[in-house]
Amino acid sequence: MKEGIKYKELGNWRMFIQLMKETNPSKLTLIVALCMSVITTGIGFTVPLFTKKLVDGFSLDALNHLQIIMLVVAFVLQAIASGLSIYLLNRIGHNVVANLRDMLWKKIIHLPIHYYDKYETGETLSRVINDTAVVKELITEYLANCLAGVISIIGSVIILLFLDWKMTLVMLIAIPLSMVVLTLLGKKMFNISKGMQEETARFTSVLNQVLPEIRLVKASNAEEIEYDRGKTGITNIFKFGLKEAKVQALITPMISFILMIILVAIVGYGGVRVSSGALTAGDMVAFILYLIQIIMPMAQLTVFFTQLQKAMGATERITTVLEHEVEDLHVGKKLKEINETITVENVDFAYEEEKVLSNMNFTIEHGKVTAIVGPSGGGKTTMFSLLERYYKPTNGVIKLGNTPIDEFTLESWRSNMGYVAQESTLIYGTIRDNICYGIDKDVSDEELERVTKMAYAYNFISEFPNKFDTEVGERGIKLSGGQRQRIAIARALLRDPQILMLDEATSSLDSKSEIYVQKALDNLMKGRTTLVIAHRLSTVIDSDKILFVEKGHITGSGTHEELFKTHDMYREFATQQLRIQECEKSEL
Repeated sequence: MKEGIKYKELGNWRMFIQLMKETNPSKLTLIVALCMSVITTGIGFTVPLFTKKLVDGFSLDALNHLQIIMLVVAFVLQAIASGLSIYLLNRIGHNVVANLRDMLWKKIIHLPIHYYDKYETGETLSRVINDTAVVKELITEYLANCLAGVISIIGSVIILLFLDWKMTLVMLIAIPLSMVVLTLLGKKMFNISKGMQEETARFTSVLNQVLPEIRLVKASNAEEIEYDRGKTGITNIFKFGLKEAKVQALITPMISFILMIILVAIVGYGGVRVSSGALTAGDMVAFILYLIQIIMPMAQLTVFFTQLQKAMGATERITTVLEHEVEDLHVGKKLKEINETITVENVDFAYEEEKVLSNMNFTIEHGKVTAIVGPSGGGKTTMFSLLERYYKPTNGVIKLGNTPIDEFTLESWRSNMGYVAQESTLIYGTIRDNICYGIDKDVSDEELERVTKMAYAYNFISEFPNKFDTEVGERGIKLSGGQRQRIAIARALLRDPQILMLDEATSSLDSKSEIYVQKALDNLMKGRTTLVIAHRLSTVIDSDKILFVEKGHITGSGTHEELFKTHDMYREFATQQLRIQECEKSEL
């Protein structure tokens, strides 16, 4: 997909057409499909002319066997051409939608974290699934009839002008009347369709929030609350569906009414012209047959028009995703190894208008352990996010040696970093899948055994019947918290990162699990530059440097002994932690 296209500047129709162009449909297939549609419709034009000849000079002697054979052959060819046209247009439609979903998926995967801070996951899912389904329905179910219908209408009008131009002009009155109806109601349908897709996205978002956390719902007796949320979404979608039905109930009958009036007028006016001798009976029959070839496609075009309004509404929502800037993983210099000091200079950061970090200055020395402690909400995790380049500082710079880290490719920077969170999320799949996640090479069982032993995970893994091929369930629900943490540590060990980031990796564990996880972390930290966020003092007391962060500011820096002597809040923090640890030991 070409970058930098501003879809919103194109307008609804051009936006839809441009988006279809971006999916790069096969031009050859489209041309062949159109040719088949032309052949199908062209053969259909011969039937009224053949009927006219029969009516004007009907007798058994007038029947020409060759003409009948040719007519049968024409019908067979028409059926074959029609089938090919429908298949090819459906093939194009499915290909367009597949490419559109591919574009969206590629875009979504590479969107920066701040996009996901702003938009709910359910809304994004709705754009990929529901909105593209609307476009798919338009192309695969209605486009074929639309193209054939347009050809039929244009061809029939041209032939009718030759048959009797006066009657044709009477018939053409229907076109401006129909356009007035479609224009007036089309904008209404467009707005309703946008509202329908937005409500569908909200409902999808509710499902996406509730179903993964169904245990929390049941534990909180929140079934009725969540039912009401879902019921509200279902009701709103139903209301928009009724509005859509009302517009369709107006469009189709009104177009049919206009066409029937024109048909009656043509029959009446044609009867007068036949009686006066200006037209033959055969001409009149042919005219009516051609008129039918116009009326039926007009009805199909009416349905296509309403679906097109829905598709344009969906297109507008799809383009809100496609217009977002993405992370380019490969722009910049490739980083081979991190063997220099990381320096944070005068860094500020704000979410929207809320300032989180202010004038942060510190260094992370190569091969040393740097800990960040302090009250919750002080900005510790945000600092991690800046170091991982999920966000860019509002002001200031982060350097590796003398080089700003933004000058390195994202891919090479992140490949040198390992991250273990407070609650490490696992993907649905096996233990092997989770440990090897993101590794683009085959990993042997021997290598898995090595890293899981270092992570103190091998013992419990070996007890499972399927060992490394054991299913962990959605988000690792089949494993305990301590087991999930050790799987995450094994994953980090397999990546062999040069910088290790531990975000309160033991704070949610019981004492027994913490002992195993802490041993695993000790193995993981050996020889690596490590940055630790922790509430428990025992995990950071031996750090080479401790940074105390309050309300986005560093208020103290030094070793545990130095801070205990000079920093009042750290001393209070440490004293509380020591009391907690003593209580835990006495309980054991």
